[in-house]
Amino acid sequence: MVKNTIFQLSQFDVTQQIIETLANVYPRAVLFSITSKAKDAQAISDELKMSISTVYKILSNLENLALVYVDRFEISGAGKKIKFYKSRIKKAEIVVGGVTPTLNLQSN
Repeated sequence: MVKNTIFQLSQFDVTQQIIETLANVYPRAVLFSITSKAKDAQAISDELKMSISTVYKILSNLENLALVYVDRFEISGAGKKIKFYKSRIKKAEIVVGGVTPTLNLQSN
C-alpha cells in the first residue's frame, strides 16, 4: 500500500483549503463584505474595486467550500437571473500548533 505525502493529503483536506482561502486577502475581503447584507457580484466588485471575473471566481470557490450561500435570486430588467450571496460565517480563527492547524468558524 502506497502512503500519501502531507502535500497529497492536504489537497483533499477541507480545513486546509479553507485556511488557504482565508489567508488570501481577496477571498477574505469578499467573504467579509457579505456578512451583514447579501450582495450580488457586481455590487461586491464595485465596493472592493475588483474585476467582476475575479469576484465570480472567488464566489465560486467560497460556495464550493460552503462559506457562502445564495440568499436569493432577482431578475434584472434585461431578464437575467442575478444571485445575491451571503456569508455563512462572521468570524474565523486559525490556531497553529504543530502539523495540524485548528479552524474555528463562528456562524453568521
